[in-house]
Amino acid sequence: MVNLPLLTLGVTLIGCVLAVLGAVTYAAGRAQRQALVERMSRTGPLAIESGRRRRFSGVDRRLRRTRLGKRIERSLSATGLETTPGEYVVYVIAALVVLYVVMASVFAPFFGLIAAVIGLWGAGGFLDWQRMKRTEAFINQLPELTRVLANATQAGLALRTAIGMAVEELDDPAREELRRVADQLALGRSLDEALDDLVGRLPSRELTVLVSTLILSNRAGGTIVSSLRNLTETLEERKETRREVTTLLSQVKVTAVAVPVLGMGFLLLINGMRDGALDDMTSALGGRIAVVIAAGLYALGFVLINRLTRVRI
Repeated sequence: MVNLPLLTLGVTLIGCVLAVLGAVTYAAGRAQRQALVERMSRTGPLAIESGRRRRFSGVDRRLRRTRLGKRIERSLSATGLETTPGEYVVYVIAALVVLYVVMASVFAPFFGLIAAVIGLWGAGGFLDWQRMKRTEAFINQLPELTRVLANATQAGLALRTAIGMAVEELDDPAREELRRVADQLALGRSLDEALDDLVGRLPSRELTVLVSTLILSNRAGGTIVSSLRNLTETLEERKETRREVTTLLSQVKVTAVAVPVLGMGFLLLINGMRDGALDDMTSALGGRIAVVIAAGLYALGFVLINRLTRVRI
């Protein structure tokens, strides 16, 4: 006859053991999933893990499935910012809300709407500015990069090995960008594809010339050392010329920012002369149209001044 209490005790013990094993397996799987999410939340396909805890992971996962999220991810990967698309969108929304509240309380609610629209346009302009800033910093490192590559190839090292040496010798942003190239080469991509991706992230004439030189020399052989030596001298001269042009145009660029600031100062002056003047002006349709036209003219002047001072060397 079966001992029912003993059988019940045995089944209970087995159930407890299975429950403990299930809890351990669930905890391990959850930890692996969290680690995978943190790796996939990095900016760029081959970005370096910074160890920083990523925020808004749920928003980031949903955003990456959309076309907008993919475009934001590409833009962020070119800026070098350690920010995920989800974090960027949440920060932009929070900044727009704060901007609206501040402008609505200082000027008038209608000015808050205009400031939010300008802030949304400025969010995309901020990414472009960061990308241009990173590109400029990388261009300034190109003479040193070509010098390192020339020395390595003159010593008899392959171009892939020379790129790995440049990663150790140079500082950011060249170190991070070349590390991406080295990682792509380690994953089996060709040198042409890896360097083309580099040009796509940091488009510039100097980098295009360097990449074309490296690709042609890698395909056909030839005197890559002498080519890199000559290119180093040319890049040094262009670096000095760009620095002089930037110094000459700095005053004009300050003017592009000062003009809109003066316009806001005039609005504060008008509102200070009679309290509620801006509310009365924006309450009428004609006043709103005038404000929109004035804001558009200020934005157009800012864009035109920046375009006119953008000198290509």
